[in-house]
Amino acid sequence: MRLRTKEPVILSWSGGKDSTMAAYQLLASQKYEISVLLTTVTEEFDRISMHGVRRELLERQAKSLGIPLHQIMIPKDCPNEIYEGRMRGALDHFKAQGITKIAFGDLFLHDVKQYRDERLALAGMTGLYPIWMRDTEELVRTFIGLGFKAILACVDTQAIEASFAGREN
Repeated sequence: MRLRTKEPVILSWSGGKDSTMAAYQLLASQKYEISVLLTTVTEEFDRISMHGVRRELLERQAKSLGIPLHQIMIPKDCPNEIYEGRMRGALDHFKAQGITKIAFGDLFLHDVKQYRDERLALAGMTGLYPIWMRDTEELVRTFIGLGFKAILACVDTQAIEASFAGREN
């Protein structure tokens, strides 16, 4: 009888609800083990590049999940060549450890998915998209039903009032 082992994967982590649901789906599948959370952090702001969440909160998220965190530092207004070079360095590092898959919390952006898949193929890796094309209303209901809470850590005061910061769901 062979012992079934889970495949190690990298999870591209933005700190938000879509990343959380991607992690949940990966773990619920019983096929994968999230070996590391991978995040780009903008050097000048010390925040997650995608959502502007402070690095301190990012590190607390990783610690609470018990999953190692790998941060890729990038400059403000990062040129694509620098981004791709630093990302490729990280992917090469993990591929050398035998990890060949990276998961994303992407939902709908076909051009972004295509870009990711093309770059991953060049690195000899493949992408996983555990929540791809999911109905967003159903996804939010599932998120809340599972007991997850989303707290607005950053708000655009041009779009909504600053008082929304810190609110749940």
